[in-house]
Amino acid sequence: MNQAGEDVSFPTGDDFGRQRLPRGLTLRALVPNAITSAALCCGLTGIRFAIGGDFKSAVLAVILAGVLDGIDGRVARLMKAQSRFGAELDSLSDAISFGVAPALILYLWSLQQVPRFGWFAALALAVCCALRLARFNARIDMAEQPHKSAGFLTGVPAPVGAGLAFLPLYLWIASGREEFRMALPVAVWAALIAFMMISNMATLSWASLRPRRSIRLEVIALFGLVIAALLTEPWLTLSAICGIYVLFVPIGVARYARVRRQRAAAAASVR
Repeated sequence: MNQAGEDVSFPTGDDFGRQRLPRGLTLRALVPNAITSAALCCGLTGIRFAIGGDFKSAVLAVILAGVLDGIDGRVARLMKAQSRFGAELDSLSDAISFGVAPALILYLWSLQQVPRFGWFAALALAVCCALRLARFNARIDMAEQPHKSAGFLTGVPAPVGAGLAFLPLYLWIASGREEFRMALPVAVWAALIAFMMISNMATLSWASLRPRRSIRLEVIALFGLVIAALLTEPWLTLSAICGIYVLFVPIGVARYARVRRQRAAAAASVR
């Protein structure tokens, strides 16, 4: 009984202090969470392919996980089925599909040639991906997010980081040259991508890349050509996409610096 005479029951044992979760997901929430679960399975299957030495299939499995990861959030918003459960599942799936899976694939493909240094590079990729996702979850309810409010991202997103980490593997598959499989350069590249994922630099988002109305037909044509290139020369096209993204990184930093200067000038004028 409490002071008002109401009967109050407290949880006992290990459940003390925990809130009771809903007994089940809504029917609408099943679809986006099923897509997230499929992305998780793709990432894990990529590890299985790598263990068997089928690195092409391993990379394709992680890329498919990235495609599914880009779909599940949009499906959840369209169906109005966003939930805390879905957000947590999405982060766990991303940590495995874009952190653990790429790290193990790169290690089995190349980094095991230098076991100690290579393993630390693989660990850096996996751990930094997890740290990035933890930072994102910690900031998800924060009202003040300067990069997000300006239409930018903080650091390299986890799926993009996984795709960039595979750049030496793309080049190796496309050319067949063993130079791209050398462990030390691959380790340095993986460590660089790990740093970019947890960095505080502003990177371009889809919102900041919104094309002007005058060139949208050209954008449609370019998108069609990219899809055709992926079908005919997938590995060279993926390598080119990675190179273009890396070139856009300093552009994003410069554009955000300009936005900061404009905001500072506006704030000074108001005072």
